[in-house]
Amino acid sequence: MRQIVLDTETTGLETSLDHRIIEIGCVELCNRRLTGNHFHRYINPEREIDAGALAVHGISNEFLKDKPVFMQVAQDFVEFVQGAELVIHNAPFDVGFINHEFSKLEGYSAIDSLCTIVDTLTMARQLHPGQKNNLDALCKRYFVDNSQRDLHGALLDAEILADVYLAMTGGQVDLSLRADQGLNGASIGSEIRRLARSRPGLKVIPASAEELSQHNAVLQKISEVSGNRCVWLQQQTNFASDAGETAGKDSSVAG
Repeated sequence: MRQIVLDTETTGLETSLDHRIIEIGCVELCNRRLTGNHFHRYINPEREIDAGALAVHGISNEFLKDKPVFMQVAQDFVEFVQGAELVIHNAPFDVGFINHEFSKLEGYSAIDSLCTIVDTLTMARQLHPGQKNNLDALCKRYFVDNSQRDLHGALLDAEILADVYLAMTGGQVDLSLRADQGLNGASIGSEIRRLARSRPGLKVIPASAEELSQHNAVLQKISEVSGNRCVWLQQQTNFASDAGETAGKDSSVAG
């Protein structure tokens, strides 16, 4: 299964105000393993960046001045993601901006017609209702290192989200192990260590007479307040009865 973890940075928050994408970052997962393949582009939005957005990601108009426009990166982007499952945090935001960019070009379909979409924000809200579920909060909850995330960046955030997604859905994050491998790449068979037959037996420490007496006293109190429905005491009685029957059969056979 091929998945692409994706993030974008933009000039602002509203496509209705013709805000544009300025960065796309994607990392590839195959069968829940990071492959090392990624797609990363900075994009000239052909408009000014809002001050609020600049404070979040720190990407300036001056930096983007010589970068390609979206039309120049669109085909490479489509070829990288087509047919994959896109994993996105707050997917409606990124999907909306990608579709807004595609709408300005001829011959491009909506991204959600080319890929299936998984929204990790929706997933996190279902798993952790009533809690913070932004990316920083999820990093803290799942022990994912985000110490380099002073500002938002599409590729860095995609890499962090990949680790969060794998942790959140129960997959391996830190160990790159094949199904037939143990630690350090050794086969599982070579990792088995059988116990020696000559090993000393485990020491069994039975309860003392005083401990047994205290235990039975507690069971009797439970039985009294429960109307003689103490299951543990009933099982003890049944076990003693079964043991007596067995002993009687053994003596009759011996006789």
